[in-house]
Amino acid sequence: MVYREQMALAPVIDLHTHSNHSDGTQSPGDVVRSASQAGLDVVALTDHDVASGWAEADAVASEVGLLLVPGIEVSCKTALGISVHMLAYRPDPLSAAFLGSMEQVREFRADRLRRQVDLLRKDGFRVELAEMLAHAQPGATLGRPHLADALVRAGHFANRDEAFAQILGAGKPYYLPVDAPDPVDVVQMIRAAGGVPVMAHPFASLRGRVVSDAVIHELTEAGLAGLEADHRDHDEAARKHARQLAATLGLLVTGSSDYHGTGKLNALAENTSSLEVLEALMQQGTGSPLMGTGALPTRA
Repeated sequence: MVYREQMALAPVIDLHTHSNHSDGTQSPGDVVRSASQAGLDVVALTDHDVASGWAEADAVASEVGLLLVPGIEVSCKTALGISVHMLAYRPDPLSAAFLGSMEQVREFRADRLRRQVDLLRKDGFRVELAEMLAHAQPGATLGRPHLADALVRAGHFANRDEAFAQILGAGKPYYLPVDAPDPVDVVQMIRAAGGVPVMAHPFASLRGRVVSDAVIHELTEAGLAGLEADHRDHDEAARKHARQLAATLGLLVTGSSDYHGTGKLNALAENTSSLEVLEALMQQGTGSPLMGTGALPTRA
């Protein structure tokens, strides 16, 4: 792909994707190849609680001429037990605090998965932890999507969405909460690691309870940089509210696909971010360099 330096078109930027190093279905390299084929100029790889896919994604991004923003989606939970996902752009993943927190969350996720498997097996579901691990990328952050895939392979459900809708989603029979650090602590940790924290799908109420505006005010005081307003799981009212709140608090507004390969319906570039947002990530992020071609598209 050739950057649009001489074209009257803005660069196409998608800042939220997942590979099989967490709950996506493609390798990091194939995520980048798919991004190129979808017409993207810039893509961020933001696997859950892990940075292990960056190197492969970087190599392919350089090969196909794509700019890669290295990122991580960090799991958090408020004191009231509300799940929050924080996108960390350009952090140093080897920062001691960051590394420790990611490993802790991964252990929490693995423990929840073991408990869910035990509960399901007691009720007659044909699911094995060993079989699940055999199908996962070595070292991947494991979560409910991997369990859903195992249930699909065993013939219990037609696809991930059906498994979540019937038994694994929030409030469903086999949903178990996962422990995670407080989002204020995570925002501060991301900033300390040179990263830029943006709250993912903050008002996606179909996923479960969402935080109040007061919590987002508190996160902003801690260093929150932006809100992901344009997301498939936001209706028009949620998108409008996110934009208004971001304007009030002086936050960036992002849009992205939250692409998971065949793991979700989300399509690359179905929501995108502006060049101004990318420039802010360039200015604020110091923990890790941009990858791929290393060139910033020119503003149209």
